This record gives sequence, structure tokens and C-alpha cells, in this order.
Amino acid sequence: MSKLKICGLKTKEDVEIINETQPDYCGFIVDYPKSRRSLEPNEACRLAANVLETVKKVAVFVDEPMEKVIKTMASFDMAQLHGKESESYIEELKRKTSKPVIKAVIPKDATDVEYFCKTKADYLLFDAGKGEGRAFDWEILKNVRSSRKYFLAGGLNEENIGSALDTLDPYAIDISSGVESDGKKDYAKIKRITEFLRNNQERGNNDDGF
Repeated sequence: MSKLKICGLKTKEDVEIINETQPDYCGFIVDYPKSRRSLEPNEACRLAANVLETVKKVAVFVDEPMEKVIKTMASFDMAQLHGKESESYIEELKRKTSKPVIKAVIPKDATDVEYFCKTKADYLLFDAGKGEGRAFDWEILKNVRSSRKYFLAGGLNEENIGSALDTLDPYAIDISSGVESDGKKDYAKIKRITEFLRNNQERGNNDDGF
């Protein structure tokens, strides 16, 4: 019954696609020049303002000063921290914004996963890197408790999303490059994945549990 997050929005055309397909979450990368999807804070806020209220808006930060994050979060529903932010940083951000926090981590093995699950963040996001679009060994997540909600990211696309869901039960699937063509968000790919997950949810809801 996984939800869907489309990350790395950069243009008004991307926002239009999101408003039509309506995934559960959409993400904007804020002030991280190493990413080709990075936006200046004001531009990220401007685009986010045009997203329908039915889609939760996530601002993605990498080791940014607290005050800068707090100011930007006025335009977003959730913060995603993709750097080396400490637990005290996470707690302070939650306290000062009263908004949920996703902590992105890069696990190497099951021991890493167990350690990361102790975070005070509301959600975890397991990835193979900082948006490089690489997959990792999903088997290391198999023992994550159902109470620990997490986003699964890293190299996901139309070809492997079904296998990911057969292997794991993530709270949400997070996709960026997997729904792009020639470096731009692809409406058809996003629509197909959105419909796939919705159909999956409907099958689950209609399961009599026998």
C-alpha cells in the first residue's frame, strides 16, 4: 500500500504534471548546487505555492543552517534532510516548525539500518547516495519494523518498482530520475507509476484477508 513521492521538481511544467497526476508527495531540492535539480529558496517556494493542497510538498536540504531551513519551511509541509544533520538538529527543527522531518540515510548493511532506525525523525529515507539514481541491496531492509515508516529511494523506475514492492513494504516509494526522459520529468512515466501504485492500493484494500 505504498505511497508515491516524485522528487526533483524544477519547473512550472513539472508542477503542472504533479497537479494532474497527484502523487502523495512531491519534492524540491533547495540550494544544493551539486544537483542539477537544485533551486534557489525563493524559486522553490514560488513553485511549491502552485502545487495542489492534496499533494504534500517536501523541501530537500543538505547541511543547511537551521534558520535558512526554518524560513523556507513556511512554504512546505515537510523537510527532508539529506546531509549529516545531527539528532539535536532534527529535534530542534521539528520543535521550531511543528512539521514532520524525513531523514535520508545511506545504509551499507543491516547493522546500519538498525542504527538509523533510532532517529528522532518522523520518517527515514533509504537511498544509495544523494540522488544519483543508483539502487542498493534491498534485502538489508527486510527486518525494519512495520512501525518505522520509511521512503525507499535509489534507482527506482517502471521496470523494478514491482520487484521492490514484492521484496519490501515501504511506507512510500521515492522516484526522481526514474520518471525522467532526457533529464526532464516525463508525464507519461509519472502517470504510469502513479496508476500502478493506485491499482496496487486498490487490490490491497479489496483483499478479504483469507
